[in-house]
Amino acid sequence: MSALSETERNDWRAIYHGVSAQVVTAFARLFRVPRGGLGPFDRQTLAIRAGAAAVAFVLIALLFDTPAILGARTLPHWLAELFNFLTDFGKSGWFLWPLGLLMIAIAMTPAWVPNAARRVLGAVAARAGFLFLAIGLPGLFGTIVKRLIGRARPFGGGEAEPWLYHPFGWKVEYASLPSGHAVTAFAAAVAIGMLWPRMRAVMWIYAIIIAISRVVLTAHHPSDVFAGAVVGIAGVVLVRNHFAARRLVFGVSAAGRIIVFPGPSLRRLKSVARALLAD
Repeated sequence: MSALSETERNDWRAIYHGVSAQVVTAFARLFRVPRGGLGPFDRQTLAIRAGAAAVAFVLIALLFDTPAILGARTLPHWLAELFNFLTDFGKSGWFLWPLGLLMIAIAMTPAWVPNAARRVLGAVAARAGFLFLAIGLPGLFGTIVKRLIGRARPFGGGEAEPWLYHPFGWKVEYASLPSGHAVTAFAAAVAIGMLWPRMRAVMWIYAIIIAISRVVLTAHHPSDVFAGAVVGIAGVVLVRNHFAARRLVFGVSAAGRIIVFPGPSLRRLKSVARALLAD
């Protein structure tokens, strides 16, 4: 393999420096402290919502956990097989890998790409970054917390006992609360719905199916799934607020409401794709 010429080496240096500058700029903007922020922190509203979620969790655990798990074992085999297939689509990798590869591909945009196309790709990267963090961070939080809480999975102790805990055990058998699949599914549903409202109905159906699958397969109690949904939705809202405070993808209107900035149109995306393929 022949060595690179001086011209080729200079071209690669230019691409490298251009990519580095884009990455540094994006991270600096994401983590900078906003001047105005999003207004005062409403502790009372947060406390009320957290209390309501806690009460709902206890009620679901008391009323539905044991009957639902016992009932799941009586379902037809074909139905369990169907949900066993569907439940795999609740894994975060289905979202995080494509989003991560997309951001890497955009970061490696050659130096010769026109500024107009760069702005379009930057808008796409910002939305991909939002989805990546909005889905990935709640999932990471749930993965750590469930090991610390140490709630036994259904029939983990031989019976349908929803109040069996082994805190800080860090064992798979005691990692039921919250459901990781539910965290991912509801986080994806809310995050994608924020960017593309027309997708909300489809994504909520997807999230509900994933949630049901975890109970049908006796991998989680209904209250685990509920807790996963709360973690996923709350995580997305926090990530959205973080982005809005920095005017990335989202912004804050004069009335104090969080709004979504318009994304690149399909026509512009097609023109950028043609330009990249042509060269």
